Parts: sequence; structure tokens; C-alpha cells
Amino acid sequence: MARLDPARDLLLLIDIQNDFCPGGALAVADGDAVVPLANRLSDRFSHVALTQDWHPAGHASFASSHPGAEPFSTIPASHGPQTLWPDHCVQGTVGAAFHAGLNIDRAEIITRKGCRPTLDSYSAFFENDGATPTGLAGYVRDRGLGHVVMAGLATDFCVAWSALDARRLGLDVSVMLPACRAIDQDGSLAAAIADMTDAGIALLDDIA
Repeated sequence: MARLDPARDLLLLIDIQNDFCPGGALAVADGDAVVPLANRLSDRFSHVALTQDWHPAGHASFASSHPGAEPFSTIPASHGPQTLWPDHCVQGTVGAAFHAGLNIDRAEIITRKGCRPTLDSYSAFFENDGATPTGLAGYVRDRGLGHVVMAGLATDFCVAWSALDARRLGLDVSVMLPACRAIDQDGSLAAAIADMTDAGIALLDDIA
């Protein structure tokens, strides 16, 4: 595991948006609790990036786009099983905006994902087909940032997928667990923790 070096590492804050916080369309329990912790981390790091879930209306991952389908059910898709979600983070809506308490001023780049109508995107680096890049990897490479420190929402989906893809790209990865919250659907948190551990991702329990 690489040692933390806030002057040289990238802090990547994942999807800290209204729809993933209490009162939002796809709220993660206690999701807004990550905001002050994310701000503390931002104050420490010289390089900060954000991701923003940014779906067009009628996105294929929305249950409402499939007549008779229930939210949180699963359908087959060209890239594998697709969980169907409540409509969330629709482009230009309040739900898609970053949480008002989140300090975004220090972000060097904001990567929007899930923009393609037929393809979902959990990872900050690739769409869910595992092949279509978001462009964030190019920024990381061009800036010479080899260690990515992650926090945000949700631990078992967008954070974990981002961390695993970053490892696939050859990056060192640490996840600040106190600054994350999980959906934990059908054991998804335990599975994500196991996958990240197996991939050599450092799971940190102290942001001090």
C-alpha cells in the first residue's frame, strides 16, 4: 500500500449528491454524514476530483423506463445484469446537484457519468460495460497521480466499482471508510469489502 501523501495523491469524492442523501430519490442511509468528512479531506489534499451521476431523463437503468418493473429488481442488459433504480440524478435537477454543504471549490475536475441513455455507470473510470471510459483515467495519467484516495457514496456500488477499476488501471487505491456510506442491498457491502480487499485496496478507518 502506498503511504498517504496529500501533496501528491488524488482525493476522489464520489457522487455526494442530493439524491443520494436523506430525502433524495435514492437516499443512502446517513449519506449526508460524509459531507463534513469529505470537506476535511479536501482541505488536506492538493489534488481533488469529483464525480457526478448525471442521467438523462428516461435512462435505461430507471425502473420507470420498463413498464411493470419494480425498483431494485434486475433485468438482463448487453453488459450483464442491470439493477433498476428509482429515477435519480436526472441532468439539471436539484437531485443531481452536489450536496449544498460540500465544498467543491477546490476540485480540479468534475467527471459526469451515466450520461449515455442506454448505459449505466457506477465507476468513476468506466461505464458499466467495463470498456467505455469516462475520461478520468486520462486526467490521472496526465497529471502523474499514481495513488487515488476515495470517499463518498455509496461504498458498495460507485465507490467500490471506482476503486476496483482504478486498481485495474494499475493505480494504488485507498478508501476512507468513515467518509463513505453504503446501500448494503442483499449483502452488497460485505461483497464489496471482500472484493476490494482481494484487489489490494487499502481500506482505511481513520481520516485524521
